[in-house]
Amino acid sequence: MSFTQELRQQADGIFQAIFEHPFVRGIAEGKLTKDQLIHYIKQDYEYLNAYMRIYGIAISKCTTREEIAVFNEQISFILHSEVHPHQNFCHAAGVIYEDMQGYPLAPSAHHYIRHMLTVAHEGSLGEIMAVLLPCPWTYLEIGQKLMKEVAPDESHPFYEWIHFYGNRAEDAAVKFREEVDAWAAAATVAERERMTEHFMLSCQLEYLFWDMAYRQEEWPVQMQAVAL
Repeated sequence: MSFTQELRQQADGIFQAIFEHPFVRGIAEGKLTKDQLIHYIKQDYEYLNAYMRIYGIAISKCTTREEIAVFNEQISFILHSEVHPHQNFCHAAGVIYEDMQGYPLAPSAHHYIRHMLTVAHEGSLGEIMAVLLPCPWTYLEIGQKLMKEVAPDESHPFYEWIHFYGNRAEDAAVKFREEVDAWAAAATVAERERMTEHFMLSCQLEYLFWDMAYRQEEWPVQMQAVAL
């Protein structure tokens, strides 16, 4: 069993909880409210911006062009491809994508981003790969599961979202797994333990991200604007 197979086994309970989360079930059934979709888009736009910045930190720690290429390809994927599922949600919600950008982070998104940034600044390249892996991996499995379960046609409101993550996201997840396995093979026991810890926490935060969108999570105390 590879290192990432061991990670997946340990995280299976979280993966299953994500599959059964009401937001993910809402994608499957085509039943999410406009406000839930909008909250998700606003938060995921900022999350993916942070994700790309973490790729940049990872590139600064690379020692080979091959390593650099892995992260460069992922930045390109987000910039040029991952806008499509966002556009699908925007269309379903009846909003314009550009109007969903530049909003403050909700608590769970803030926590998730700060978790990844801490690892990016303090950890090894292997730790960075491990902390990033749950995002592409969980989305791939969600997409694949919904492709089999729902088999959506173009009349499904989230047809493009399901097809995107069920098909086009596979390369990103597979490459990340290969990189994590390669790094773990040469890592110390202590580093592999840190990689496992980072991966597991990111899985938990993936669940919380869906929950945040479903509940339209906000900070508990609203800040009042101060006139200058």
